[in-house]
Amino acid sequence: MLRKKTDNSRRARPGISSDKARGTIDRRGFLRGSGLAIGGLSAIAATGGAVTPASAQQVSNANVQTIKSVCTHCSVGCTVLAEVDNGVWIGQEPGFDSPFNLGAHCAKGASVREHAHGERRLKYPMKKVAGEWIRMSWEDAINEIGDGMMKIREESGPDSVYWLGSAKHNNEQAYLFRKFAAYWGTNNVDHQARICHSTTVAGVANTWGYGAMTNSYNDIHNSKAIFIIGGNPAEAHPVSLLHVLKAKEENNAPLIVCDPRFTRTAAHADEFVRFRPGSDVALVWGILWHIFENGWEDQEFIRTRVWGMDEIRTEVAKWTPEEVERVTGAPGEQLERVARTLVNNRPGTVIWCMGGTQHTNGNNNTRAYCILQLALGNMGTAGGGTNIFRGHDNVQGATDLGVLADTLPGYYGLTEGAWAHWARVWDEDLEWLRGRFSPAMVGETAMMNLTGIPVSRWIDGVLEDAANLDQPDNTRAMVLWGHAPNSQTRQKEMVTAMENLDMLVIIDPFPTVSAVMQNRQDGVWLLPATTQFETRGSVTASNRSLQWRDQVVDPLFESKPDHTIIKLFADKFGFSDRLFRNIAVEGDEPNIEDLTREFNRGMWTIGYTAQSPERLKMHMANQHTFDRTTLRANGGPADGDFYGMPWPAWGTPEMNHPGSANLYDMSLPVAEGGLPFRARFGVERDGDNLLAEGVSNPGSEIEDGYPEFTMAMLIELGWDSDLTPFERRMIEWVSGFSDTRPGTEEVGETSQTGELPSDYLDKVGGVNWKTDLSGGIQRVAILHGCAPYGNAKARAVVWTFPDPVPIHREPLYTNRRDLVAEFPTYDDKKFWRVPTMYSSIQENDFSQDYPIILTSGRLVEYEGGGDETRSNPWLAELQQEMFVEINPRDANNLGVRDGAQVWVEGPEKGRVKVAAMVTERVGPGVAFMPFHFGGVMEGEDLRSRYPEGADPIVLGESTNTAQTYGYDSVTQMQETKATLCKISAA
Repeated sequence: MLRKKTDNSRRARPGISSDKARGTIDRRGFLRGSGLAIGGLSAIAATGGAVTPASAQQVSNANVQTIKSVCTHCSVGCTVLAEVDNGVWIGQEPGFDSPFNLGAHCAKGASVREHAHGERRLKYPMKKVAGEWIRMSWEDAINEIGDGMMKIREESGPDSVYWLGSAKHNNEQAYLFRKFAAYWGTNNVDHQARICHSTTVAGVANTWGYGAMTNSYNDIHNSKAIFIIGGNPAEAHPVSLLHVLKAKEENNAPLIVCDPRFTRTAAHADEFVRFRPGSDVALVWGILWHIFENGWEDQEFIRTRVWGMDEIRTEVAKWTPEEVERVTGAPGEQLERVARTLVNNRPGTVIWCMGGTQHTNGNNNTRAYCILQLALGNMGTAGGGTNIFRGHDNVQGATDLGVLADTLPGYYGLTEGAWAHWARVWDEDLEWLRGRFSPAMVGETAMMNLTGIPVSRWIDGVLEDAANLDQPDNTRAMVLWGHAPNSQTRQKEMVTAMENLDMLVIIDPFPTVSAVMQNRQDGVWLLPATTQFETRGSVTASNRSLQWRDQVVDPLFESKPDHTIIKLFADKFGFSDRLFRNIAVEGDEPNIEDLTREFNRGMWTIGYTAQSPERLKMHMANQHTFDRTTLRANGGPADGDFYGMPWPAWGTPEMNHPGSANLYDMSLPVAEGGLPFRARFGVERDGDNLLAEGVSNPGSEIEDGYPEFTMAMLIELGWDSDLTPFERRMIEWVSGFSDTRPGTEEVGETSQTGELPSDYLDKVGGVNWKTDLSGGIQRVAILHGCAPYGNAKARAVVWTFPDPVPIHREPLYTNRRDLVAEFPTYDDKKFWRVPTMYSSIQENDFSQDYPIILTSGRLVEYEGGGDETRSNPWLAELQQEMFVEINPRDANNLGVRDGAQVWVEGPEKGRVKVAAMVTERVGPGVAFMPFHFGGVMEGEDLRSRYPEGADPIVLGESTNTAQTYGYDSVTQMQETKATLCKISAA
């Protein structure tokens, strides 16, 4: 830490001890008074520091309830036991029965009671008038905002209002948010996944079928080797490190950490590989070069389950040890040692996070990581897989539920068929939905079917000339719902964009930096949302398990849950009756369980269909029955289920599918959670077979590769007779063969097919496992031992991407000008509705004036944009100042001493004033800053702009003020890990 945190003296408003509610108090006194304890991996609360769980009777003699919830930080999914006395949350413990955290909390998890009860929360709706924040009623706020939005809609169309959602929504709220945006009539909707793991989703989904973590934190217990690249779980996901260390200690599993920075995770490594930021593909190909050169790859796995590896071999052959060292800085002999370690310790797991994703070629990075595992044969096996650590508590769920600019819930996309599917789920008139969208066309594509502007580019939706946008007009209103804008790059341009908006609406438990980074005098509204502890619903952990949160306390102050706020806006816009057609509304609050059941009825493609509220609540109530490694229940009411029914959990809840703990595991029957790779890329390519060769799951009646299941396939196999009458009638209705939607008849009997009409197959045969609302096609496929989505090969070559074979490309802002000609970036292009620059930036040499590579990352004390954690007094005390890490060589050359104030400036002239931390964590020529800070802009303290009492305790510069332009070629992921800067004494 940069300085002593507590000196027992009174401080001014920014300091912790000036909090009027507590008066002057030191850290130790605060902890005693709060009943909480700050610690590392094993920190627990409300026990006075003991490691054993306390009973409610030990805490209070009153009628204390213990309510089970899930931590709202990172994505491990740690259980929180809240102790509530007469509606007041008085203490907490970690969940000792949870298979995820096993009685552990990190500092953030141990502090969540303060998050809910935080005195610096938004307490009531407010708006800015003549530069002053004034209080208003919810009714007035909804009416004012709604009237302004309707005016914009009439003048510029529905796409001129951007609905920015959040990974802080629970699943039900996320689903309702995306449905609401559809009813408003726009695809300009997105959330944090765009800027943290969208390149993961794209790269992984296009390799083997699903864009998510394949195994689990717990399954790492089975790993014989652990390879972490671009991730720092010790700080970003601290409890996950317990699972990593268990494998390291019990299996003697070597831990290999590849990172430009020596992190707290690297401190545990057996092998630390320091490499140049932005050279991930070259590094991975350097490791694969040794594997291929020595014939160490799993040839049988590749033959039966992988397509395109020969093209990978051709590219990898270029990356000799000498070439890899020239580009990455990693010595060839070290990478040979890494390759040998991975080969000799199989199965091993590969773990990555945002260090690998936030690049202009991030999709290349994530596919290279996947290909490494395919070459080693480490997929579909316990202890193997790609374990992708997500950053927010429900970033996985919000992504699955479709809070994205390019898809509807369940990754159905925006095609006519996708809209038709969801219209059927919603009992909605498809033509009415179509009429909600702008009638404009982009080429031959309707706005309804056109991807929206991603959150990474909303700035350009405001500032770009409307003639250059693929939508009728500019973005004129922004709704930032649970989103911290300081987590995005190009902060100076964002200020300009915010000040050019007609309306800026911020919905959050805390005001976020959005409220102060711009200097608007009016046209800003703040609406207080509840935390997730003031509502109930499901949340999806990084491993795809769903968990149910119970409501801990009633909404505090005048805050309202997200789904209630959505309902109020729907009332204002006149479509509540349609939006909640199948959802009960209690007062102004839509019923959460009804929302769960509605997305259960539609999300067949990823298997979010069997996790009914009843099953989820039963799992949470019986956590103690689940194995801590396999996650499978051993007896009890959930016997045989995997904890949280990690998706896909196939069919209806009545099918009782256990979920799929390890994706693509061919050692288990599909009915017990096994799966092959997904057949989503066709059956052949250039005459080559894309289906699996001679391998299938146990019990499969098709003992070879096969395509995805359709009704036509069932008929061809003669399996359609296994459908119940209800299932058959539902399939016929979905196809249009029947005009009558069937009721909910019993499903136990089988249908009598008899003679089929001559046009039956043509009309009904196209209904597939994703669009059959009965679940019958999935049920029958699994009855015969098959995966509904087929049995195919993973593809190492993605022919639909800009780089079908992952290749190294230099970052836009690179100081290795000698490499630009050999490894250039992309040509400028327009996609996701906006023009995007690549070569026009890289052709300029900024390296003389900006010689230091700038990267960013997380701290253990804070999360995301940091507004809520920097408002938490006992987290704020741990890290009070924004800083930049500088290597001693660079610091000495610059004349900078440890702790001194410095300016860090980027090539786009954004600059930040921060404290220097002189350390060898970063190598020469590299600087690092955390991204959790805000409230200071280029040296100017913005504290006075916050509403009184809602300013975070700790303010600081945002690293993203100095960060630069740069976006992934597939997903528009921002580049934050490999730009340039210059550092000078302040």
